[in-house]
Amino acid sequence: MLLISFYHKLLDKLHYVNGLPAFLIRLYLAPVFIMAGYSKLQLSDPSVSGIEQFFASPDIVQWLGNADWGLGLPFPELLANLAAWSEFLGGWLLLFGLFTRLISIPLMFTMIIAATAVHGENGWFAITPTNPDISPAKVFVWLGFEQASSSLDNSLEAAKRLEAMRGLLAENGHTEWLYETGSIVVLNNGIEFASTYFILLLALFFIGAGRFTSIDHYLYNHWLKPRLVNKNRI
Repeated sequence: MLLISFYHKLLDKLHYVNGLPAFLIRLYLAPVFIMAGYSKLQLSDPSVSGIEQFFASPDIVQWLGNADWGLGLPFPELLANLAAWSEFLGGWLLLFGLFTRLISIPLMFTMIIAATAVHGENGWFAITPTNPDISPAKVFVWLGFEQASSSLDNSLEAAKRLEAMRGLLAENGHTEWLYETGSIVVLNNGIEFASTYFILLLALFFIGAGRFTSIDHYLYNHWLKPRLVNKNRI
């Protein structure tokens, strides 16, 4: 009983820090979206000046619109600029916790497009697992999903190729320098990251920006809520 009592007292105190998870999610997502949007704009291109800096790169526009080697989407210039500014501006709004629920909506939409149109054909994993014995796909094999078996087979094939690459580098390259900043992997470029970001954005949409850690919290409690209370009294 003492343990149960302590547990419930602890739960009663947790509301003081219940804004922490949302704050950490925002800190995790904000740099990702800021730089994703920044890379689509021409702000970093020294050859571009004036108002053109604030428009999406022509390369991004062409990639979105070209059906032969790109996505073949309609209105590519409009979509490119909407995506770039949703990510760049949205990342900053997430960082400070301003209009968090609202900005989560277009960001979720961009993640759906990224997952379905850009990464969908590559399956789930962003980086290919090369050990089928510890691959997350094995869980779904245990649950009876036959499609997961192909992922485990792919892991075996990827492991062979990765080992071959390491062998070639060991024979012909300066491996101490090559591996100094990290080991080599097989990039799968699947929907894993886009799906993860979507889930985190969905969580922010429901739970908000976080108590005490966001501008949204103070706007609501010190500006909007008092006005709503006064309006109801009238």
